[in-house]
Amino acid sequence: MPVSTPFHRPPRSADAPATPDTPVPAAHTPLKALRALQARLAPWRARLDRRRAWRTRHPRTALVVRRTTTALAAVLVLGALLLPNSFAALEPNRFARIPAEAVIGAVLLLCLPRAARLAAAALFGTVLGALTVLNLLDMGFTEYLGRGFDVVLDWGLLDDAQSYVADSMGGAAATWAAVGAVALALSLLVVMALAVVRLGELLAAHRERAARGALLAATVWMTCVALGVQTFGTRVATTNASALLQAQAHRVADTLRDEAAFAKEAESDRFGATPGDRLVPDLRGKDVIFAFVESYGRSAIEDPVTAPGVGRVLDTGTEALADAGFRARSGWLTSATFGGSSWLGHSTFMSGLWVDNQQRYRTVTASDHLTLTKAFEKTGHWDTVGVMPGVQKAWPEAEWYGLDKVYDAFDVGYEGPKFSWSTMPDQYALEAFQRLEHGRERDRPLMAEVILTSSHQPWAPLPRMVGWDEIGDGSVYEGIEASGVEAADIITDSTRSKQEYGKSVEYSVTSLTQWLERYGTDDTVLVFLGDHQPLARVSGDRASRDVPVSIVAKDPKVLDAVDDWNWTEGLEPAQDAPVWKMSAFRDRFLTAYGSVPHPTTG
Repeated sequence: MPVSTPFHRPPRSADAPATPDTPVPAAHTPLKALRALQARLAPWRARLDRRRAWRTRHPRTALVVRRTTTALAAVLVLGALLLPNSFAALEPNRFARIPAEAVIGAVLLLCLPRAARLAAAALFGTVLGALTVLNLLDMGFTEYLGRGFDVVLDWGLLDDAQSYVADSMGGAAATWAAVGAVALALSLLVVMALAVVRLGELLAAHRERAARGALLAATVWMTCVALGVQTFGTRVATTNASALLQAQAHRVADTLRDEAAFAKEAESDRFGATPGDRLVPDLRGKDVIFAFVESYGRSAIEDPVTAPGVGRVLDTGTEALADAGFRARSGWLTSATFGGSSWLGHSTFMSGLWVDNQQRYRTVTASDHLTLTKAFEKTGHWDTVGVMPGVQKAWPEAEWYGLDKVYDAFDVGYEGPKFSWSTMPDQYALEAFQRLEHGRERDRPLMAEVILTSSHQPWAPLPRMVGWDEIGDGSVYEGIEASGVEAADIITDSTRSKQEYGKSVEYSVTSLTQWLERYGTDDTVLVFLGDHQPLARVSGDRASRDVPVSIVAKDPKVLDAVDDWNWTEGLEPAQDAPVWKMSAFRDRFLTAYGSVPHPTTG
């Protein structure tokens, strides 16, 4: 009887059951995998067969569809290569040019074997689709914020944009807008990749003619560069896509470098180590109010559409305040932001640092850098409060600002309607401030930061002034809001937007000056300013970033302290009044009112 060893097994009868040690023929496994793959591909093969059958039955129609699809692919790719990143540059002559990227791409695809060609075409198309998305974002950001989209920092602002649309146009509109934007972005990536793949296969199918055409295009492009050939005032030869891609890369690099540099800058502070008893000693005993008027920019005072109404309000306010014993001085500040992102303007003004992006904002609010408002808290001589009707969620920045108490949208007892983005009319917010803080008896004077929101875009519907004794809980505004202009009626109309914007500024400034006239005392000092210019559709494509700023007080010593600033008498700054960067105000203000510098260094 044979002996079983690892190299010799006893034979198994034909009817014996298989054991786990029984090897499976190697050919069976790949055969099953192949059959499974064929089963999965069967529906696609059936579709392909049906398509071929349809082409056979309808050859002319199939030819038209094929040529139309190819033409659309070419138009899409060329359009993306020539697309600018701003609405101002979106003109027909921009698309009558020869992009170098198309010539180079064609040559590259002609040189590659099929597998590499498909991969390169798909990659090129995806990158081109991504660049198109970024160009569209640049257009939107330039239109609203006066700057391009920052790939590193600005994704969070898209959520704010959705919230703004929801407040202005309704939740359903915001949801559909978000879904549409995401769908458009994904579609551009996919469709652009498919378009370049299709064009690459067309080039390969007609390699000889395509090679001659690419050579001719390259020759024409280089000739146009050498001779500076132009059509309709624009150079024919262009590297538009490459330049825009390079600009995006530089923007990212600059952002990353700026983060470290600004963190070090924020550690240096001219008044960072100043003891509390040496901060603003000349304002002891005064109620000091810093008020920001949303989107109150230079264009409100100088644009022909808005200037007449706003000018009348400023003149009337100056006269009324003078009758009440107040005098005013006004100048210009250049804001760190434009069209939106108000918190950047607020933090720039208060910190004395140029806070022009979200990363800088996060850095400075996480630091110990002294804010103008915190300087008052540090003295121990003031109660510090904030009135923030636009704040509708947790706001940890209150500690950095040095505010002992913050009244947000839910803390002031308002029972009336929202006015688009604005949670309540400015007149109500100021009356609530009077009732809750400014008008009550206290042991120490008050320092307050007040944010007025009625002049926030889209400027429809707008509140109007009511009797101060009629404000109550805000229910009086129900009929006013219901009869107002719909945001959708003006949001795409530049002229109407300007008109309604002007009315909103008139309302906000009137609310503030009437409040001061009604409730101001001998010890009230009001500093009010705009946080930024309105969006470019209203202020203009080349508008400055300047905003008006005014100091108003009864005590002549308060204004005498800033005589050397050479600001204009009254609430309206002269066109040639001094213009400072908004970040310069903190140090000038602290110095004017007796603060002694004790620097800290990074």
